[in-house]
Amino acid sequence: MERVVVTGLGIISPLGNDAGTFWDHLAAGKSGISAIQSFDTARHKSQIAGMVQNFDAEALFGRKEARRMDRFCQFALAAAQQALEDAGLSLDEADRERIGVYVGSGIGGIQTLLDQHHTMLQRGPERVSPTLVPMMIANMAAAMISIRFGLTGPTLAPATACSIGNTAIGEAMRLIRSGAADVVIAGGTEAAVTDIALASFSSATAVSTRNDAPHLASRPFDAGRDGFVMAEGAGIVVLESLPHARRRNSRIYAEVLGYGASSDAYHMVATHPEGIGAAQAMRAALRDAKLRPDQIDVISAHATSTEVGDKSETQAIKTTFGDQAYRIPVTANKSMTGHMLGAAGGAEAIALIQSLRTGIIPPTINLEQPDPDCDLDYVPNKAREARLNIGMSNSFGFGGHNAVIVLGRFAD
Repeated sequence: MERVVVTGLGIISPLGNDAGTFWDHLAAGKSGISAIQSFDTARHKSQIAGMVQNFDAEALFGRKEARRMDRFCQFALAAAQQALEDAGLSLDEADRERIGVYVGSGIGGIQTLLDQHHTMLQRGPERVSPTLVPMMIANMAAAMISIRFGLTGPTLAPATACSIGNTAIGEAMRLIRSGAADVVIAGGTEAAVTDIALASFSSATAVSTRNDAPHLASRPFDAGRDGFVMAEGAGIVVLESLPHARRRNSRIYAEVLGYGASSDAYHMVATHPEGIGAAQAMRAALRDAKLRPDQIDVISAHATSTEVGDKSETQAIKTTFGDQAYRIPVTANKSMTGHMLGAAGGAEAIALIQSLRTGIIPPTINLEQPDPDCDLDYVPNKAREARLNIGMSNSFGFGGHNAVIVLGRFAD
């Protein structure tokens, strides 16, 4: 069974459009939440989001190609290109049949659908673009990465809602372990901050309405939290078998040690209040990594800043780790990025990798008055230095999907 390592990082996010900028802002406790400018929010209860700034798809891909991709696909292709360049992988010398792409999206090209629906209503069905369906379907990010780089290995677009990034990384690890691929580009992407998606989440009272102070709106584990903050972006990594990475003499960021998945089998959108499925996935990831609970040095929490979600994840951590839960630092990246939905897991994997490399745990910002039911060490408001060897990252999604990965500092 091959060991699997991370050799490339690529990210488009509300905190920056490259791994270095993203990490610097995250470690500094900077919020990427702001008022939405891309559409009129006057009638919306929530008017804030974590928006990607200074992203020029036409400059990256050319006008013609950019216009044939929805924003979620543009993000994915840009992050994948970064990750491949960062990995130093020469595709001209690689066996492209053994390079796969596992990249998913929770919602896909919803803005393209909205735009073309408007066209149909205003100008008639004959004016609807023939590229509507291929631009909006959620597998197109993985497909476009495969097409652009000529990668003919297995291509998959996981559809596990907000746990997509971890699902993609975990399943890609399994593919490489099995010997069916040498390299997999893995992660998630999302560009769902749209009029209709925001309206839906607002109607469900799921999103924060702290519109007067966007930077304070995402506050996981805080007693004053009032919902999550929508966000967008892409987080993608290059995974390789260790022998393949060594043959290339490549830089290794971290090792993927374990992966666990489960289903709550409980509700369409609500997490199990006792975190039963989440705890099951955490235990499975530990077993897969052949690790004891006391070997985990830090946890990157899913922590969306919802009333039930934060409590249930806290309970799941206690169930999994017992008394050890109180000694493990737990950090919540979404306090700064907002909830990047299908892109969250990939982005948070990159953050955890940087934590393991630097020994810095990003803070959970806006944690001013802890919820009494959330009583773990959440690294409040200020980054912390620590000796870190192994970290766990949690991702949970609508429908009860749970995906957990365990990453470690690379050691021969």
